[in-house]
Amino acid sequence: MSTIEFNEMWREKLLNRFLSYVKIFSTSDAESETTPSTERQWDIANYIVEELKTIGLEDVSIDEHGYIMAYVPSNLDNDSQPTIGFISHYDTSPDFSGENVKPQVWKNYQGEDLILNKESNFTLSPSKFESLKKHIGQTLITTDGNTLLGADDKAGCAEIVTAAEYLIAHPEIKHGRMALGFTPDEEIGRGAHKFDVAKFGAEFAYTMDGSEVGELEYENFNAAGAVVKIHGLSVHPGYAFGKMMNASLLAAEFIQSLPSNETPSTTKGFDGFYHLMDVTSDVSECKLQYIIRDHDEEKFEARKKFLQEKVAEFNQKHGEKTAEVEIKEQYRNMKQQFEGKMHIVDLAAKAMKEANIEPKIKAIRGGTDGAQLSYMGLPCPNIFAGGMNFHGPYEYVALESMEKALEVIVNIVKA
Repeated sequence: MSTIEFNEMWREKLLNRFLSYVKIFSTSDAESETTPSTERQWDIANYIVEELKTIGLEDVSIDEHGYIMAYVPSNLDNDSQPTIGFISHYDTSPDFSGENVKPQVWKNYQGEDLILNKESNFTLSPSKFESLKKHIGQTLITTDGNTLLGADDKAGCAEIVTAAEYLIAHPEIKHGRMALGFTPDEEIGRGAHKFDVAKFGAEFAYTMDGSEVGELEYENFNAAGAVVKIHGLSVHPGYAFGKMMNASLLAAEFIQSLPSNETPSTTKGFDGFYHLMDVTSDVSECKLQYIIRDHDEEKFEARKKFLQEKVAEFNQKHGEKTAEVEIKEQYRNMKQQFEGKMHIVDLAAKAMKEANIEPKIKAIRGGTDGAQLSYMGLPCPNIFAGGMNFHGPYEYVALESMEKALEVIVNIVKA
């Protein structure tokens, strides 16, 4: 069984570290071409680097793109164990505001409705989110109803850093070398694009970026981002007859041309979808930002082709170059990268069982840095970090879930 004795001091370390992270504004931006995509991500990146140095990790570094690496050295007398990595991302999703996050801590939650914001009466209720019922008696961290929380993936960051600090403080726990990695821009599909796998030096790794306790994932969506631009013709509305082409109205028509039953809210399991993320529009031009997802590689390719065909059909109807589309691949299903390497998944499952957690092995309806890293030569399954209701004001995490994630990390390293 696990050798961790997680007392109140370590609970407070984990909680306070997480609270300090989520208060730092670090939303990424898909429109930017830089890495990190936003200057504000440097604030949390530099903060983490200083923490790692203070804790006493070896070879702490941050490169010109914001990728952080650090190491806990092995304390084995005869070390033949591989270096095992743990990775999380410090950016937060642009789907909802991540600025001026004001986390709230609710101790000994008893299953009641939580009024997160008295002014707006914004409420987190188990009648809407049944997962709350699993946390009765626990400590919850929530938003104030105005922002997301950032547990995706600052919970993972806090767990990895605290696990490293715990191992350094407990030399009686024998373990191999542990590599820590922290990335920018995961939320816009670019988190692993400039990750130096050779420098990281791990034989395999785990992203701490899942949700519910027990989640263990080694297959995910194939993913692409698509931008559809629709060009209109703006003239004075008083003289518009027969001349004006309203890009906003044309965009509404295009949106309706895609299957209404193939969206995130109408699919589950292994079903793929088209997800309209953002619309920027006026009479002259409209920009539609989509993400395309499917677990099956052939269906994924068919989805990209289908979107291109819809743009071609649209131009046949409304005139050449009325619409254009640019599709950029983001990541691929990592399942095939684990053929002959299932011991990596088995190790994580064993570590969970030692922490009295029943592993929930399933496919991710999303993606992590691990998907790209697996194709870059670093097999990298995904483990739960504990957060729930990501990317919005209903996001929350239980401190006890974060403790369990920390325990799994330590169990893996000492295994």
